[in-house]
Amino acid sequence: MIRYALTCAEGHRFDSWFQSASAFDTLLKGGHVACSHCGSRNVSKALMAPSVATDRPAGSGAPTPEDGPGQNTPPAERPLSAPASPAEQALTALRKRIEETSEHVGLRFAQEARDIHAGLRPDRPIHGEARPDEAIRLIEDGIPVAPLPFLPGRKRN
Repeated sequence: MIRYALTCAEGHRFDSWFQSASAFDTLLKGGHVACSHCGSRNVSKALMAPSVATDRPAGSGAPTPEDGPGQNTPPAERPLSAPASPAEQALTALRKRIEETSEHVGLRFAQEARDIHAGLRPDRPIHGEARPDEAIRLIEDGIPVAPLPFLPGRKRN
């Protein structure tokens, strides 16, 4: 596993873990890496200092004279699954509410939305995935749909 400091085009900084450097490159090229603050997919690696092992116990935080002021102070720990900002907290709450109050239809979303609109299937809230061209056709045909502000299928602990 490798942790990268990342930044988006809007200047937001965040960290994320990847299986390997090549896994990061593959996910980035596929458009699967997004800013945790604004959702932008225009993301790149930020300049970061390497993690250096020392002979001091982890988390001691006690600087030595050679460290200089403020060196070796451990950052505040936060589980990666915990939301970092109010916006991320709101998106987490929104996602939870959508998942609890609607049916996930996966890649069948476009067809299911059409069938519900035509009265062929029971009217109910659904969420899922659609290709951009399918979503555009749904909107052009007057079928009410809206994109969700988070990526589908993201693993959560």
